Amino acid sequence: MQAIVLAGGKGTRLRPFTHVFPKPLMPLGEAEPMPILEVVLRQLARFGFRDVTIITGYLTELIEAFCGNGRRFGTRIEYRREASPLGTAGGLVLVERPREPVLVLNGDILTTLNFAAMADFHRKNGARATIASFRRTVRIDFGVLEFGRDPHVLAGYREKPEFSFQVSMGLYMLDPVAWDFLEPGKELTMPELLETMRGAGHPVHCFRQECTWLDIGRHDDYAAATEIFEARRAEFLGPSARPQLKIG
Repeated sequence: MQAIVLAGGKGTRLRPFTHVFPKPLMPLGEAEPMPILEVVLRQLARFGFRDVTIITGYLTELIEAFCGNGRRFGTRIEYRREASPLGTAGGLVLVERPREPVLVLNGDILTTLNFAAMADFHRKNGARATIASFRRTVRIDFGVLEFGRDPHVLAGYREKPEFSFQVSMGLYMLDPVAWDFLEPGKELTMPELLETMRGAGHPVHCFRQECTWLDIGRHDDYAAATEIFEARRAEFLGPSARPQLKIG
């Protein structure tokens, strides 16, 4: 099965770290640090996604130097480089239209989601695109005031309330038809692509599974991901931490 890893962002929310490191190479763990992109690649190999294309942009040379041909992770890696930022979906135009559904994921997420189960769900439900969905709880660290028609009369007061949302995990299964909505050189976000596909009558489904998920794009999430990976490394890497790819 084929996967496309999006690794071209500048990671501005993680500065100053990302002045010298592309975000996908940020290390997790303390005793044996491992770049988040390596975790992703080993997971892809474990779930059967061995043909991987990495779309790069920012600090491309560092990513290519570290990952190489992907053999040591159990994958075969090809690279496509954005000449200028094309958004979370626009860069897909650099990849040849696939013949089968392809997994597209951000190269900076830490999760225990079963990628193979998501691919199976996508096929069985006849979706043209599938989004991995995760329930995220957000706490407001202030007392929230509520009002009715009169903005000067208090209608309710809630101290530090919490709200839950279903959010995109940054993992998608896309059918080849998705490439019909891409244009060379045109910037396009993944939400724009999926909404356009949905508007054109192509079913978009959501896949939910009990799992751990963190996007390391913010400093607090990065710190949490480092601690979680250190304590539960085997949950992310599986029983074999170093799968080998046999060819021939």
